Amino acid sequence: MNLAGRDLLKLSDLTPAELLALLTQAAELKRDPYRVDLRGRVLGLLFQKASTRTRVSFTAAMAQCGGSTIDLLPTVMQVSRGEPLQDTARVLSRYLDVIAIRTYEQKELEAFADYADIPVINALTDQFHPCQILADLLTIQETFGQLAGLTLAYCGDGNNVAHSLMLGCAMSGIHIRVATPAGYEPDPGVVQQARTLARNSNSEVQVLQDPQEAVSGSQVVYTDVWASMGQEAEAEARQAKFLPYQVNADLMKRADPEAIVLHCLPAHREEEITTEVLEGSQSRVWEQAENRLHAQKALLVQLLGAE
Repeated sequence: MNLAGRDLLKLSDLTPAELLALLTQAAELKRDPYRVDLRGRVLGLLFQKASTRTRVSFTAAMAQCGGSTIDLLPTVMQVSRGEPLQDTARVLSRYLDVIAIRTYEQKELEAFADYADIPVINALTDQFHPCQILADLLTIQETFGQLAGLTLAYCGDGNNVAHSLMLGCAMSGIHIRVATPAGYEPDPGVVQQARTLARNSNSEVQVLQDPQEAVSGSQVVYTDVWASMGQEAEAEARQAKFLPYQVNADLMKRADPEAIVLHCLPAHREEEITTEVLEGSQSRVWEQAENRLHAQKALLVQLLGAE
């Protein structure tokens, strides 16, 4: 695996072999958090959206490895006064070693990466959330000892997490069933890309409307908020449409008896998931959240060529 100097704008920027190697290194770093040295390296966090897990886990990852982090708040930078994106990218490349960006449109992230001379990490856009899925796959692998051949059911909105999950599952050999209400399906282009990747891993990518069909016999049940950041005005209107997709005790009865539950957080309890399930014995949500730290540390180490 040689990721030094590269960007991670979407999960398919990696090869399947690179993805699995990252997970292996993340597991090693979880066992021995301080064994790599990033002293003198600087990570910039340029976030235009709120963040808890992504911001803190990236900061902690750099600190544990001896590196440092600069929080680049857009409101106190010249980008808020109209400085062109390309100018900002070229200047920050002279100060930083790597940058993680959370923004709205994927094309903004890609434009920044075109002008930056340092690795650029997608810390969430409206289309993709690759860092989340690295942690998700690490959690699944820890639980079952493998990825290939498992079935993951995603219930809810066909959003950025669903998009990245489809790519990650297709690359790692997990069968994925995405169940959404009509009109809220994932992007057809992403679905097609995932199905193309799935041909090489003998996995299957399905888009369904029936959450019970999706969950039936699955080893992993995954959900996310029904209204993502920027969609708050739609939240009330979505409630009735998404209620049948709630991950609750009745729905979990259709899954494999050993199935686990994942949620990328923050969770709206009693909406997309009940407290009973979130806090229940099948939940791996808190391990999943912790694994953001270990997966992103492995990513930073590789992009900075520090192994």
